[in-house]
Amino acid sequence: MSTSPILAPLNAAQRAAVTTGAPQTLVLAGAGSGKTRVLVHRIAWCLEQGLASPSGILAVTFTNKAAAEMRARIEQLLARPVGGMWVGTFHGIAHRLLRAHWREAKLPEQFQIMDSDDQQKVVRRAIRGLNLDEHHWLPKEAQWFINARKDEGQRPAHIDTAGDHVLQTMVEIYKAYEEACQRAGLVDFAELLLRAYELWRDTPGLLRHYQERFFHVLVDEFQDTNAIQYAWLRLIAGERAHVFAVGDDDQSIYSWRGARVENMQRFRRDFPRHEIVRLEQNYRSTGNILDAANALIANNTARLGKNLWTDGSRGEAIKLYAGYNDIDEARYCVERVRDWHRDGGRFDDCAFLYRTSAQSRVLEDALRQADVPYRVHGGFKFYERAEVKDALAYLRLANFRGDDAAFERIVNLPARGIGNRTLDDVRQTARLERITLWDAAVRLIAHRELGSRAAGALQQFLSLIDELAHEIEGLGLDSTIELVVERSGLVDHYRKEKGERGLDRIENLAELVTAARDFELPEDDGELPLVSAFLSHAALEAGEGQAGSFEDSVQLMTLHSAKGLEFANVFLVGMEEGLFPHTRSASDPNQLEEERRLCYVGLTRAMKQLTLSYAESRRLHGTDYYPQPSRFLRELPSNLVEQVRLGGASPALDPRTRVVEDTNGYPYRLGQRVHHRTFGEGVVLHLEGRGAHTRVQVNFAAGGVKWLVAAYAGLEAD
Repeated sequence: MSTSPILAPLNAAQRAAVTTGAPQTLVLAGAGSGKTRVLVHRIAWCLEQGLASPSGILAVTFTNKAAAEMRARIEQLLARPVGGMWVGTFHGIAHRLLRAHWREAKLPEQFQIMDSDDQQKVVRRAIRGLNLDEHHWLPKEAQWFINARKDEGQRPAHIDTAGDHVLQTMVEIYKAYEEACQRAGLVDFAELLLRAYELWRDTPGLLRHYQERFFHVLVDEFQDTNAIQYAWLRLIAGERAHVFAVGDDDQSIYSWRGARVENMQRFRRDFPRHEIVRLEQNYRSTGNILDAANALIANNTARLGKNLWTDGSRGEAIKLYAGYNDIDEARYCVERVRDWHRDGGRFDDCAFLYRTSAQSRVLEDALRQADVPYRVHGGFKFYERAEVKDALAYLRLANFRGDDAAFERIVNLPARGIGNRTLDDVRQTARLERITLWDAAVRLIAHRELGSRAAGALQQFLSLIDELAHEIEGLGLDSTIELVVERSGLVDHYRKEKGERGLDRIENLAELVTAARDFELPEDDGELPLVSAFLSHAALEAGEGQAGSFEDSVQLMTLHSAKGLEFANVFLVGMEEGLFPHTRSASDPNQLEEERRLCYVGLTRAMKQLTLSYAESRRLHGTDYYPQPSRFLRELPSNLVEQVRLGGASPALDPRTRVVEDTNGYPYRLGQRVHHRTFGEGVVLHLEGRGAHTRVQVNFAAGGVKWLVAAYAGLEAD
C-alpha cells in the first residue's frame, strides 16, 4: 500500500482519508490542507486497487472548472484516460439524468434550459397573466421566491400560506409560472435539481438502477450544499453506497444562497456508520496566521472542530493598522504594497479583501493616485457598477435633457409602466424629427399620440426629472447625489433584490454619496460646474480599463469572492463594528457565527504577510461615523499581533484596551448568556463605553435586541 505512487505525495491524515475502508467518510478539510488532492487521490486509489470501476463512480462538485480539473488530475495520476465516470456539478449531473430519462421526468425530449434573464421574463408573463400589478409584484422578487422554494424542495402545493395574502399571491405566481414552463418545455436551474430529485424519488426502479451502479458517491465542498442537494445525495446513496464527503464547516459562508452548514452535522446522524477524518496540516500559511485563525474560529460554538497547524515557519507578526479615517487606511495599505513591490515582490501577490463591494471605491482611488495597477476580482470597478451608473444617469439627465443614453437607461428604471412599444414610438419620432428622445417624448404627449396609460407613465418620468433639476439647484454635490438617489426610487428598487447582491447595490449607492463629498474640483477644471466635473470624473474612471488579465496587478475582492484563493500578502480592511461583522448580522447569533467564518476565510487566504486595518472615522452615506474596532480583532491573541501606526504606535489605539471587562470590572463578555428580570434569557452581542456609562447590547429570546446601561441593568451572568 505504502509503495503506491498515488499515496506517495500524501501526508498521514490525507493517506488515512484516501485509503479508508469506512462505508461513510466525512473529511473535515481545513483551509489549505489539500482537500481537492484527497478527493482526487481517493478516486484514483479506488480505481487502482480495483475497489471501483469508472462507471461506478459519481463525483459531484460546484463548478465546471473544478469538475474538469478533477477529471484531468485523476487521469494524470493513473497515467491513462478514464471513461465512464460521472464527474460534474450538481446541475450538470441533474441535466444528464433528465436528458436520459425525459419521459419519466414528464418533460419533452427537447426541453430547453433557461438562464436567469429568460426565467425572469417567464415570471413577468405569469404575473401579467394573473392581472397583477408588476410594479407591486416585482418579477425579480417572485423569481427569487420561486428559486428559494425549489432549493428547499417545495412545490406550490407544499407551501402553507397560513392565510398570509402576500405569501398566497406568491404561491399563485409560482403555480402560474410552473404551468407556463411545463407548456413551453422550459427548465430553470433550480428546476434541474428538484426535477432530478423527484425523478429518483418517484421512480423506484430507476433509483435502484443508479444506486446499484454508483457504489462510490463523492462530494466536494460539502459545507455548501443546500436542502435539495443534500436530499438528492441521501437518495442516491441509499443504504449501500460508499459516501465520501469533503468539506469545512468553518468555511461555510453562503447561507444567503441557501447553503446549510448544518448538513455537516446531519451527515453524522444520517450516515451512522461514518468515520471522521480531520485534515489539519496547512500548506499555505505561516504559524502565526494559523494560530490567529484558530483562536478566532474557536469562538464559534456550532462547529465540528479542528486546529490548523504547519511544520513551516512562524512567520511575521500580523500587522494591525488604525487609520485616522478610511482614506488614511487606504493610503497606508497602498504604501505597504509599494514597499512590497520595491523589495522585489509582485503586485499580483497582494490582495485587498473587504466585506462589502462599496469599500473598493476608496481603495481604487488610492491605488490610482499611487499609479499602482489593480483588478477588481469577480466584479466591476466602482464607477462601472450598474447601480452607480443608474444613479448618475438620473443626474446626467437632470443636468442635460439631451443626454439620450441616460434617457434610455432610466426611463423605465425602476419600472414605471413604460413599455417597449411606447419607447419605440419615442425613438422613431426622435429619428424622424432629428430631435432628442426627451423632446420626442414631450412632443408625443403634447400631440396626444400615445394611449392615456402610456402617456401618463411617460409624463410621470419627465416630471420627476424636471422636479429633480429644480430641487438640486444650489445644493452641495453630496446633497445633490443624496437627493437623486432618494428621489429616483433606486434604493427601494434594489432593496427588493434579495440576498447579498441587493444589499451591496444599496451600499454602493450610499458610497456614491460619500464619493461626491470627497470629490475635489481638479485645478484644470476650475471653470467647469461642480456637477459636470464630477460626472466627467466618474465617466473617465469608468472608461479607464482595469489592468489586463496577465498584467502584474493588485487584486481587489470581497471576502466571499476570495474563498478558494491564496495570496502571499493579504490586507483585510474595514475591521469595524457595523461593517465587519456587518450591522445586519450582529443581532443574530447564527449570522454572527457566519460573519466570523467569513473572517476566518479572510485570514487563511494569507500565505506570508497579513495586515488588518480599521478606520477611526469613516464616511458612510455622506456622513462621518466613528466606529468601534471589530470584535474579531479582540478575539485574536495579542502576542500574534503587532500594532503599527505612522508616527509611532499608541497603546490607546489597541482595540483590546476598549473591552469592557478589562477596564470596568463587569463580568460580561461577547457571546455570554445573561438573565434580566424583565426580558429573561439573552446573549451579549456588543459592549461599548467605560465606567458608569458602559452599555451592553443583548439579544433577548423574548424581548429582542436591547441596549442597556450596565450599571443599572441588573443583568445576571450565567
